[in-house]
Amino acid sequence: MNIKTWKKIALKKLHKIDNFQLDIDILLSYVLKKKRSWILCFEEHVLDEKKIFFLNKLIERRLHHEPISYLIHKKEFYSLNFFISKRVLIPRPESEILVDLSLKKIPLSGDILDLGTGCGNIAISIAYYNRNCNVTGIDYQEEIIDLARYNSRKLYVKNINFFCSNWFTNLSNKKYNLIVSNPPYLSEKEYFSSKKNIFFEPVTSLFSKKDGFSDIIHIIKNAKNYLKNKGWLLIEHGWKQKKIVQDLFKKNFYIHIKTYKDLNKLNRMTLGQIIL
Repeated sequence: MNIKTWKKIALKKLHKIDNFQLDIDILLSYVLKKKRSWILCFEEHVLDEKKIFFLNKLIERRLHHEPISYLIHKKEFYSLNFFISKRVLIPRPESEILVDLSLKKIPLSGDILDLGTGCGNIAISIAYYNRNCNVTGIDYQEEIIDLARYNSRKLYVKNINFFCSNWFTNLSNKKYNLIVSNPPYLSEKEYFSSKKNIFFEPVTSLFSKKDGFSDIIHIIKNAKNYLKNKGWLLIEHGWKQKKIVQDLFKKNFYIHIKTYKDLNKLNRMTLGQIIL
């Protein structure tokens, strides 16, 4: 069976999935280890039985709405390619604004902490584009930290370190110029009413108690103890959470509080500064 014939069969199976034509080309590129342009030019290339079997398995998983990024173990973020697994949240384009803001707040050098680093996409992107800063990324499982370390090595980023900590539990007395986080912020209702593909991602990275505010409250309350004078806290949150998040910043004595919109013009990132 050649590529052209297999694609016709796959197209019939996946026609109800969003972006199904692109997904098929991406899966072919992944399995054949060829660029998409090659796939499009050489549709007469004959596929061996092992590759057909592997491709069909991936198609079945995609039919059940498993995200394409988990199928190919890769996601681009801030023009960098990250290896991912089902242990971590899939990086979102909206979160690139966290990197933008962090790089602006720490234009020369400084110490930065990324809470809940996942695959390390935010922490590594900051360190990659500002080699003069020192970045630390933490998460609650060693397997996640190992994944983030792998990505930092793969991208040759050396001004970064990772270690295991459940939020602030294992942090030393070191203080930072900026703390950034994309914590869980979905309420139970929001989580269970989300699209099917979200259920493949780790629930601990998405759902938070107290109507989605439990982790946000904990971070805002405790981060000020780990910030240097004039240090910044930057958090991603739900688009309906702006007012409550800003009130939490004010209640905990942050100043210069400002909320930024994401790519869809929704209020998603809030930062505040601590003056000691």
